[in-house]
Amino acid sequence: MTVQKTRAKLVDVARQLFAKKGVEDTTMNDIAVASRKGRRTLYTYFKSKEQIYMAVVESELEMLSDRLREAAGKTMSPDKKILELIMTHLDTIKMVVYRNGTLRASFFRDIWRVEAVRKHFDQNEIVLFRRILEEGKMQGYFDIDNVDITADILHYCIKGIEVPYIRGQIGEDLDDETGWRYVAKIVYGALGCTKKNL
Repeated sequence: MTVQKTRAKLVDVARQLFAKKGVEDTTMNDIAVASRKGRRTLYTYFKSKEQIYMAVVESELEMLSDRLREAAGKTMSPDKKILELIMTHLDTIKMVVYRNGTLRASFFRDIWRVEAVRKHFDQNEIVLFRRILEEGKMQGYFDIDNVDITADILHYCIKGIEVPYIRGQIGEDLDDETGWRYVAKIVYGALGCTKKNL
């Protein structure tokens, strides 16, 4: 097995154990046994459980980044694309959190630890927002003065509603279509979309 594949296998096994048992109750030995690798091999790649936990978070964020790049690359008008990016962000974050079971509690409790790893992901997402906003401004879809500031604000607004979205606390009595219609109205209003562009 190549170095990259071995590392990826260790990270995936650790993710599954963290999801099932929780980070605190998973030992490095558990990961070594479950991955069918010796402790020596595991310690060659990761010096501590903290290091492998952060690698798990990084791999989940990488998957989220891939989904966002895919959404940003779709052929559609900028107004539709910005909503697609927002939906992809929120739905993928929700899926990642649910797929990781008991890791979910750790994820929210250790938010500052996760923030350090997330910094690179956030910067990449802001670049995607800027690109779409610039495209929309050039094509007359968005009436915004400063693309950079607007992209930053948009990113942090989306990031700010992750937890209530994951917990189902936003529009819990609304069906998805109605809920996203409200999101579209707020986003389009903030970006200065005119009726003719919708």
